[in-house]
Amino acid sequence: MKYSVLRPLALASLIANAALIVTGAAVRLTGSGLGCPTWPKCTDDSYTTTSEMGVHGMIEFGNRLLTFVLVALAFATFFAALLNRPRRKSLIVLSVVVALGIPGQGIVGGITVLTNLNPWVVGIHFLLSIALIAGCYALWRRIDEGDAKPIPLVPAPIRHLAWITASVSLAVITVGVIVTGSGPHAGDQGAKRNGLDPATISQVHADLVFLLIGLSVALWFALRAINAPAHTIRAAGVLILVEFGQGIIGFVQYFTHLPVLLVAAHMLGAAITWTATLAVLWSLRTRPQQEAPNPTETLTPYESVTA
Repeated sequence: MKYSVLRPLALASLIANAALIVTGAAVRLTGSGLGCPTWPKCTDDSYTTTSEMGVHGMIEFGNRLLTFVLVALAFATFFAALLNRPRRKSLIVLSVVVALGIPGQGIVGGITVLTNLNPWVVGIHFLLSIALIAGCYALWRRIDEGDAKPIPLVPAPIRHLAWITASVSLAVITVGVIVTGSGPHAGDQGAKRNGLDPATISQVHADLVFLLIGLSVALWFALRAINAPAHTIRAAGVLILVEFGQGIIGFVQYFTHLPVLLVAAHMLGAAITWTATLAVLWSLRTRPQQEAPNPTETLTPYESVTA
């Protein structure tokens, strides 16, 4: 078996996990968080939604069904990695991590229902989706790489700047989750909020966004200054564009009192921003198929930095 099967399966898993964020947003923004008021059943007597539960039950149950799609894709990807020749342990391990993470995500989703949409649990549910996106992205990119030691394409200080940028990107997403937990979109009229002042936590979120954009722009200029590979500079440029788009959506939604369509777009934007961040990190190094017989003959200008 060649990668022709494994690659699209890994990409489909990545897209589906991003889609879970969108369907989760639909559940929250339509007030359907308790459309199925219990878990793992939808009602005390049924695993599926009933006509009496109306549209809210259908929306919540539809979100639960997507979990089964994710599980199917994850296990299909695992078996594709297992049957691939030559068999690569790295791909199998990553596929197992993703496959195990999705049921874990489903359990946390169940806990959110059983805790009546506790905003902190809901936030963990979202951040687990971010972690799964990272796992799926790593699997997808590793398919085209070898298993030799990574070779850096830029010097260490710039790699450090990139990792700082990625850390701030994750912080922006995390604080954004807390902002959502303080706002009006609780997923159900009876769900509690986290008790934080929305204006204050939104200001912290905005400050981190400005920091992230500043770091990303600095990274782009630094990459150009050292004449980094074109795909690395391009990845940093795409990240800046995505951040600006996401920032615009965020500011517009805040000053228009959080209309549901913009909030949903902003949540999708968080997944896209995170993926663009991962793309930058991935572009900083290459990974050959196997170790070179004589490493001194294949050193990049920056490999000695990490030796």
